[in-house]
Amino acid sequence: MKKIIDHITEVVTDAFVTSGYEDKYGNVTVSNRPDLCQYQCNGALAAAKQYKKAPIMIANEIVEKCKDNPMFAEMTAIMPGFINISLKPEFIAKYLKDMAEDKNLGFEPTKDAKTIVVDFGGPNVAKPLHIGHLRSAVIGESIKRILKYAGNNVIGDAHLGDWGLQMGLIIAELKKRKSDLVYFDDAYTGEYPEEAPFTITELEEIYPFASAYSKEHEDFKEEAKNITHQLQNGHRGYTALWNHILAVSIADLKKNYDNLRVEFDLWKKESDAQPYIPDMVEYLKKEGFAQVSEGALVVDVKEETDTKEIPPCIILKSDGSALYQTTDLATLVERRKLFNPDSVIYVVDKRQELHFVQVFRCARKTGLVAEDTNLSFLGFGTMNGKDGKPFKTREGGTMRLENLIDSINEEVYKKMMENREMEESEAREIAKTVGLAALKYGDLSNQASKDYIFDIDRFTSFEGDTGPYILYTMVRIKSILSKYQTVSDEGVDGSFKYFEENKNRERSKSELDLMLVASKYNDMVEHAAAELAPHKICAYIYDLANAFNSFYHENKIIAEEDKKKQADWIALIVLVLHILEQCIDLLGFEAPDRM
Repeated sequence: MKKIIDHITEVVTDAFVTSGYEDKYGNVTVSNRPDLCQYQCNGALAAAKQYKKAPIMIANEIVEKCKDNPMFAEMTAIMPGFINISLKPEFIAKYLKDMAEDKNLGFEPTKDAKTIVVDFGGPNVAKPLHIGHLRSAVIGESIKRILKYAGNNVIGDAHLGDWGLQMGLIIAELKKRKSDLVYFDDAYTGEYPEEAPFTITELEEIYPFASAYSKEHEDFKEEAKNITHQLQNGHRGYTALWNHILAVSIADLKKNYDNLRVEFDLWKKESDAQPYIPDMVEYLKKEGFAQVSEGALVVDVKEETDTKEIPPCIILKSDGSALYQTTDLATLVERRKLFNPDSVIYVVDKRQELHFVQVFRCARKTGLVAEDTNLSFLGFGTMNGKDGKPFKTREGGTMRLENLIDSINEEVYKKMMENREMEESEAREIAKTVGLAALKYGDLSNQASKDYIFDIDRFTSFEGDTGPYILYTMVRIKSILSKYQTVSDEGVDGSFKYFEENKNRERSKSELDLMLVASKYNDMVEHAAAELAPHKICAYIYDLANAFNSFYHENKIIAEEDKKKQADWIALIVLVLHILEQCIDLLGFEAPDRM
């Protein structure tokens, strides 16, 4: 279904062309002065220089060409050459009717579907998720959903950190504590137990203890390094323990991601890329891309246009060990083999930008990715406390993600119970739904690259630009529809069945405003997908919720005596509800039936 702005642009562009001007001047945009008009075209100003005419003369020509078009309620030329455009209400109403009859609300998925890998996990095994993992999960999940909705084949990858010294430290500490386990008996040839010899709680305590202990005891650190080397070379007992660590960790990670409504298509790990490293290193050497520098194997990735120093991409350290850069390059090799993606998007803290500049340049220079593969780094800012510094617990530590979620749910529960009477069990369940909306909307309503202040009071407010306000608006619509169902003989079907009878009726400003915002849905989604910008969806649904609430306060929907007008209003708010439901699904949360 064509976007409403494309309908307007098509007519205006045709007017420019038939008047003897280039089609590029017919571009139409949403008005930056909604108090004056709904849309505007500034093409006459740009055309004036090329055609040596006063811009107001060109603007008047275009207005004259378009004056009889049934789409426009008003089209005027304003000095020095602006063209102000407002649509007829019946045209917008017909557009909304078509949206309501379309299963995709008028949005057209791309006909040029791409295979896109979104890398947005990155937690380390044997460690709990903390607030540092929040933005990657929330932003990545929304981008994955938006791109899928836009018609692409999207693969979300958790990309777990499961390799390196941390594994050696954990196993070394287990050996110190439980030396009688069969995993440490090199003579043991039987099957290893199916159940892990530790719980996730024990595992989460072991790693930080072992890490701190290794800094004080060099012999323990050396043993951990030796165990890491043996693990990476296939030691049978250590491999079995490593598999236990993965199983226990991933089960806990899935539980926590489920609480965030975050899902991954793949639970790939750093270790999955290891088999690709030897051939990749040999290729880089053979083709002359890699050179030895100060004992390390590196690929030079600086370019003539660089305004700052870009260090070489290190492939192997002087002791022959791999780094994150090596693993990320090998992961690109693996992804090319498995999926041959058109695009790979990394949703990562923006402080890692240099790392990805090096990796992307190296991958392109050496041909590890296809020439037409798009590599994108979506660097996000930090979530800060009210002091403007990265958010910490009261004790100054890093807060566990589940504790952050619990604190938001508790705050929502308190606010709900201040003004309502509800069974505690039901209130707690609703608080979880509303709390998640508060958390996700609070994050996603900011442009991803920007830092933002985590303010639990503001995020959980039922007023203003917040998730709870959006959900409260949706619950209000559901309540109206429920009441209408009980008083109407026709019931709620969401169709504009009295469109012909209603199309020329007078409409209030609040109704027209609501119709106009609703009509911009598919244009908004297209931009959000193209720009990987969930914040555009947040801004849109805030505008839509405000427009609905203004309409609601000015019109007594249930008490309306004109049944055909009432049915028209019901169809409109059903469409608004469907739009809101689709939008919050793209953001990764849902609405309760009551609050």
